[in-house]
Amino acid sequence: MALGDELKSSGITANTPQNIVLGAGTIHKGLTFTTDKWNFEESLVGATSGGTKITIKPEFKDIEVDGALVKVKGLTQKVGETASMETNIVEVTPEIMKMTMVGQSKTANDKTGYDEITSKNKIEEGDYIENLGYVGKTLDGKPIIIIFDNALCTSGFEIEGKNKENAVLKATFECYADLTSACDVLPYHIYYPTPVGVLKTKEK
Repeated sequence: MALGDELKSSGITANTPQNIVLGAGTIHKGLTFTTDKWNFEESLVGATSGGTKITIKPEFKDIEVDGALVKVKGLTQKVGETASMETNIVEVTPEIMKMTMVGQSKTANDKTGYDEITSKNKIEEGDYIENLGYVGKTLDGKPIIIIFDNALCTSGFEIEGKNKENAVLKATFECYADLTSACDVLPYHIYYPTPVGVLKTKEK
């Protein structure tokens, strides 16, 4: 065998279709699994445009030790983390607007046929979104699900109307720990289909 004959021209394997996420995905509020199924349809937040970006980022601290001129395995500690979900919503409903600005709604008594959203001076328990979820699909059609147990929209309300274009509400949601749980890790969950007939790689 000549040198290099063992090299593959591509990284494609029999597992590849199960590991590629295709499409923009969907955003959900109150996404739960009951008995044997997810409440995908009932929990939909609304239509999006331009996709969704999810970022889960650990925060590290490198311990400084005299004589160590490079990063050293074992001297790096995880000291925190952030998790966020950025999306572009095209359905500007009162519920969505209220979520983005942490506002409150009421009936506009002096304006027949209208409800009203106003500001409030503090964040309340109900302002945190329970089980905010993102659902994507693999190339072979199976769902990959990311859930934040508690989320808050931190980007605020910003909308821009343009001629011949629909308005898009850009929203960033951040994951929060619960006071009753450990406050050193974030309560996010990533669920992916259990592989079926996976070609296992040789362990080192």
